[in-house]
Amino acid sequence: MIPLWLGIGVVLGIVIAMPGLIVLLRRSTHRAREAEREARHTQRLAEIGSMTSGLAHEIKNPLSTVGLNAQLLREDLVELEVPDGDRSRLTDRVDALAREVDRLGSILSDFLNFAGRIRLDPQEHDLSVIVEELSDFYHPQCEQANVILRVQLPPEPVLVKVDESLLKQSLLNLMINATQILEAQRDENSTDRLDEELILKVERDDTMARVHVIDTGPGVPEDDREAIFHPYVSGRKGGTGLGLPTARRIVEEHGGRLEVDSMAGRGSDFIISLPLA
Repeated sequence: MIPLWLGIGVVLGIVIAMPGLIVLLRRSTHRAREAEREARHTQRLAEIGSMTSGLAHEIKNPLSTVGLNAQLLREDLVELEVPDGDRSRLTDRVDALAREVDRLGSILSDFLNFAGRIRLDPQEHDLSVIVEELSDFYHPQCEQANVILRVQLPPEPVLVKVDESLLKQSLLNLMINATQILEAQRDENSTDRLDEELILKVERDDTMARVHVIDTGPGVPEDDREAIFHPYVSGRKGGTGLGLPTARRIVEEHGGRLEVDSMAGRGSDFIISLPLA
């Protein structure tokens, strides 16, 4: 027979422990529900991403057909026997249609690059070589925009394990963004002076490699430094707002970071940080 005092002690122990057990049970149930909700949310986002990417492809194909037909229509109008004034008016309308088709095609391409699944093929590369090749490729664009392109590379190799093509796309997005901002600044100031600069700089420390894409533009306000990496947020007229988010996504897929350091009126420094190989 169990002594009375022992039975009372067991009951008291259970009573004392019960609130704690209830709290633990509630926490466990709450975490399980949160995990289930997060899993459903992730699956839903994946479904939406797949659906929207498919929809974009379905739009892009007939859009290309529209552009081709606009080009053929313009060629027919040039040979059509109509008064010159009518021909000019009709060709202007067709040209406007072709420009809008090109613009929509560009928006769809940017969207597909951002929303599509990124498949990396990482190989060991010298980051300086990647930046030097990209600067050679982009130099004519800077000359056309009256922007001085400068490149600063370290004497020793900076080895990283990256998908070369995707990393170049990320860097190119940053360079295009900087060039367009510098052009807009020149137009706003109504000047033709060649004093805007785009600087590409590679450096490293013990664990990380960094690429700086520096411009001498108006800078990014402190309140906007995170917002500019959100989709469809653009400080430039006519911008899709997907260049910077796509660039950041590519860098993060490599296990890196993309940040901006900026000062109003003195330009911006977009910094890609990547683990060393």
